[in-house]
Amino acid sequence: MTNQVPNVFADRLMEAVRRLGPLCVGIDPHPALIPGLFGSPGPASALAWGKAVVDRCAGRVAVVKPQAALFERWGARGVLALEEVCEAARAAGLSVILDAKRGDIGSTAEGYAEAYLGAAASCPADCLTVSPYMGLDTIEPFVAAAERQGRGVAVLVRTSNPGSADFQSLKVGDEPLYLKVARALAPMTERLMGASGWSGLMMVAGATGPQEAAEIRRVAGQALFLVPGYGAQGGGAYAALSGFVPGPSGREGGVVNASRSVSLPDAAREVSRTAEWDRIIETAIDAAQADLVQSAAGRT
Repeated sequence: MTNQVPNVFADRLMEAVRRLGPLCVGIDPHPALIPGLFGSPGPASALAWGKAVVDRCAGRVAVVKPQAALFERWGARGVLALEEVCEAARAAGLSVILDAKRGDIGSTAEGYAEAYLGAAASCPADCLTVSPYMGLDTIEPFVAAAERQGRGVAVLVRTSNPGSADFQSLKVGDEPLYLKVARALAPMTERLMGASGWSGLMMVAGATGPQEAAEIRRVAGQALFLVPGYGAQGGGAYAALSGFVPGPSGREGGVVNASRSVSLPDAAREVSRTAEWDRIIETAIDAAQADLVQSAAGRT
């Protein structure tokens, strides 16, 4: 049965995507790539850079996606930096998809769910990435928390890395495993439905596999897609939108993530002035957003 309370995350995200475009900006603090303008590599520079990226994204994109692992590498100070970046993003009106790829059983999964999606979350996010490959029971605590709090869950279905085919594409009966996973998520998709007509249950479907993304869309119902692989990983806008469908103002159905090509472009690496860095990042964001918006409009 469809959730009686519309999913806040899905509706808020889609309102902003329809207004601004589907670009999601990844906040991945690779130590070797953060410009020296923000200080020596470490949690302090990751925090300063991450907040600066948030400032440039505000009003330009609907959503950002911090990568938890690249903050966690610095221990407690890195986790604190991650929390502050997430707080800054939400305060700026951005939705936050936290890329932590959690997945475990029973009370452990409940702990992860409460840490990121619960009412008293220590690192509150609007949506959290999770792995389904230990079974649906490992996803349930995340979906339950998202259902209670109006948040989202992004489930890895067909990822963008080259090795994804090792297991995700294996045939199970008459279809690949990733399609079995997408089909199995249907009841959870219904539970997180929003008034926008889209669900806060997201499926990760990489831009490097456009045919697979189109196949997933045929069985995914109203699940939003989180599409990695656009930009530096080689996926173009046309491929990134393969799992989208016609909407009020062009093709829609999720968000497309870009990290290094937008938040860590080569041109910004050696700059010494804040104003110059701001200009380069804003230009990269606007160019990627325009590329996606134009492709969406041209494929209705």
